Parts: sequence; structure tokens; C-alpha cells
Amino acid sequence: MKEAILTFLCALVAGTLSAWGVGGGTLLLLALTLLLDVEQRQAQTLNLLFFLPAAGAALFFHRRNGELDTAAVRRTAIPGALAALVGAGAAMLLDVDLLRRPFGLFLLYAGGTLLFSRGKGFSNQRGEEAPPTKKTQ
Repeated sequence: MKEAILTFLCALVAGTLSAWGVGGGTLLLLALTLLLDVEQRQAQTLNLLFFLPAAGAALFFHRRNGELDTAAVRRTAIPGALAALVGAGAAMLLDVDLLRRPFGLFLLYAGGTLLFSRGKGFSNQRGEEAPPTKKTQ
């Protein structure tokens, strides 16, 4: 029962963070591997399956609230899906021990980026302010 509650809480927090776009999948991977002793490849698979409904719900609400950049979706959907397929295939072919260190370094980089970019607002890769949404116009 205790493990079921912990699993539910991890999924709830990860889903909420995923909808906000702040790394819920990363948290879910850590929770699955460190707290629930799930093997890394299985955790990656669960994370990808978990992401689909979370992304669908976030897409629905962001579109409903006028916060969806459809031009960006058109530019990134197909390349993103192809990159995900290539990455998933590579992850299944490579040894888990080989994946752990680069993944840990990625987590450190992503965490540092999130921590040290706080308060700077949202901007694109060129440092320009993000386009206004219906709520900010």
C-alpha cells in the first residue's frame, strides 16, 4: 500500500510539472529509479508512455488558453518525433552502464540551467522575449 501511494504521488507531481513544462519527466525517471528501484530501461519506457497523456492534456489546455505557438509546433513536431525514435532505438541498443554517466551529466546541466535562469523570464534561443499570448496582450 505504501509503495502504491508513493507511486501515485510521484506520478501526480511529475504530471503537474510536465504540464507546466518544467521537467516532470526528469523527476519521474529519478523517482522510478531511485525510490521505486525500477530498472533504467523500464523507467525510460514508463516515462515515455507517461508523457503521452501528460503532453496531450497540456496541449489541449495551452491551446484553449491561447498559449500555443502553432508555428513552433509545425516546425518541431516531425523532427522531434524522429529524434525521439532514434534516441529510443539507441537507448535500447546501448549498454545501460554506458548511458548512466551521460544521463547524469545531462541532469546536472538541465538542473543547473533551471536553477540559474530563474527570474530572467521566458525567451527564445536568440534571447528575444517570447511572443505575447492572449493572456499577456
